[in-house]
Amino acid sequence: MAAYPFVRLQALLADLRPAEQLAPIDAGAGEPRLPPAGFLRDALCESLDGFCRYPPTRGTGELRRAVADWVARRYPGVRLDPDRQVLSANGTREALFAVAHAAVDPDADPPPYVLLPDPMYQIYLGAAVTAGAIPYPVAATAATGFLPDWRSVPEQVWARTALLYCCSPSNPTGRVMGLDDYRWLIEQARCHDFLLVADECYSEIYYGHPPAGLLQAAVAAGCDDFHNCLVCNSLSKRSGLPGLRSGFIAGDEAWIDRFASLRSYTGPATPLPLQHVAAVAWRDEEHVAQARECYRASLDAFHRTLGVGEPAPGGFFAWLPVSDDEAFARAAWREAAVRLLPGSYLGTADAEGVNPGAGFVRVALVDGVDRAEELGRRLARLLEST
Repeated sequence: MAAYPFVRLQALLADLRPAEQLAPIDAGAGEPRLPPAGFLRDALCESLDGFCRYPPTRGTGELRRAVADWVARRYPGVRLDPDRQVLSANGTREALFAVAHAAVDPDADPPPYVLLPDPMYQIYLGAAVTAGAIPYPVAATAATGFLPDWRSVPEQVWARTALLYCCSPSNPTGRVMGLDDYRWLIEQARCHDFLLVADECYSEIYYGHPPAGLLQAAVAAGCDDFHNCLVCNSLSKRSGLPGLRSGFIAGDEAWIDRFASLRSYTGPATPLPLQHVAAVAWRDEEHVAQARECYRASLDAFHRTLGVGEPAPGGFFAWLPVSDDEAFARAAWREAAVRLLPGSYLGTADAEGVNPGAGFVRVALVDGVDRAEELGRRLARLLEST
């Protein structure tokens, strides 16, 4: 397993100095940088005494109820029991990693598969490997609309699958799954008895209609108990609070209970004041709508200035095709003082050595419209000269 993408990026650029005449722009990390909503600062200040008490691993009742209420508002027909079907987590990263260790039997012979999109959020790959499974990447290319071609997976692989990760809107491509896509995966999870985990942390950053969700699809398919279905989401992208480290896991009650047992040993509980802030954030939509408008305006401005491509339906990334992603990332830093993430660092090579992330760079538009326009200008000049 290769080093984590940002460790690789640091090594790739270590011998370079950014263009001195330009202020550096970090468009590599998907880290929201808009100012936090003022009422969230007030919520933190009013709950500081909570730092004097140990927090519950499952999450406070206030937080779990706020999550269940938000899910009910956001996804038609979805109703969660906050005491049995919702679990607090330290953002989606911790949840997505730990869930593999709840789902995979490391002593199974032959070892089970964990299916994952490719390119991907690399936590999926690390979780699969450390849990003792065999990762089975499913390519998302231009030919498949930049969504994984799950229907290409052979039957013998489905038969040994313990866990499947899906992500919509996708990191890094920004493509969105529909209800029919989710329903098909739910059918496979039922048929082959594996855990289906949806990473929906970009669910609130979109153009037009809100993207569908896994639990919404489960209800539409008549699976009201969400059997073998779990969703992970957080406030990192929705509310621009990556440092809060607050997210949730929701869905199948039996899996929630199993996961909670694992996390009682391995999962650090989110401090009580931060859980209170999270509950307040889940109950407000105005700050989310304002941030969404800014992200979409930034993507519009970037592509308009760049003169290449168009915004993806979801997320705040541009998935930009280039001839050589590592070479372009080096040139962007050296000549334009822009830090980008090579797409190959988010992918993994298949049996023929083909990495579907190669030939792309991920551009994070997280600093507002003015910075997005500047990024577009700098990269347009770079593309003209390469």
